[in-house]
Amino acid sequence: MKPFLQIGKIVGTQGIHGELRVQPWCDSPAFLCGFSTLYLEDGKTPVQVRSARVHKNLVVLSLEGVDSIEQGDLLRSRILWMRREDARLESGKYFVQDLIGIAVKDADSGVGYGTLTDVFSTGRTDIYEVTGEDKVPHLFPAIAQIVIRTDPEQGEMLIRPIGGIFDDAD
Repeated sequence: MKPFLQIGKIVGTQGIHGELRVQPWCDSPAFLCGFSTLYLEDGKTPVQVRSARVHKNLVVLSLEGVDSIEQGDLLRSRILWMRREDARLESGKYFVQDLIGIAVKDADSGVGYGTLTDVFSTGRTDIYEVTGEDKVPHLFPAIAQIVIRTDPEQGEMLIRPIGGIFDDAD
């Protein structure tokens, strides 16, 4: 698994002292606020977080060495990375980046439905998109009644689809 994961994108500055507005790419903006070190350039360059706060659906971040609006503007459109080992996930929770590309199979027959190609967050539950060899995307909710087992390390997800998700589903 990748040691560094994308966590957000710097979309602008806030004020004149170099604070950065960050669009979080995680379940909540508050999750991004929990890191004292983030990274630039695919995890190659560490940056120390002075402060972080949630503002609406964004995070306002102050980084060491970024003290003016001009310095902040130089970071606009850059991706922020987190070190995987710095995050603690609840049991049964996964990073989306670890799920994309895993094989989705029937839990009972082993028949392959395709690969997980996207995850959409609706606020209440995630929606998984599976694309098969026919290139047709199929959507289903990430609920315990359908998703039987998820194993990103083995690269597979076992499901029991309800009727209508796949043409051959019961």
